[in-house]
Amino acid sequence: MKSIFFLTITYSAKYIGAGLATIGVVGAGAGIGIVFAGLLMAISRNPFKETRLVQLALLGFALCEAMGLLAIMMAFLILYS
Repeated sequence: MKSIFFLTITYSAKYIGAGLATIGVVGAGAGIGIVFAGLLMAISRNPFKETRLVQLALLGFALCEAMGLLAIMMAFLILYS
């Protein structure tokens, strides 16, 4: 009886931990929105620097997306380990 209770607690803790680990995806989504909002504002102020601004925005997008993917990876590690 004690082992069944322990397994139930362990499984529920895994699901709760994985759910909390995916909160990082929300931050990544917000960061991507901020990056592209900044890109639109910067291009509207200085259209002659568009190519450089797009390069920097894509770098910012990639970094934000990487953080979101790391959060998902941590959730999968919690679930399946």
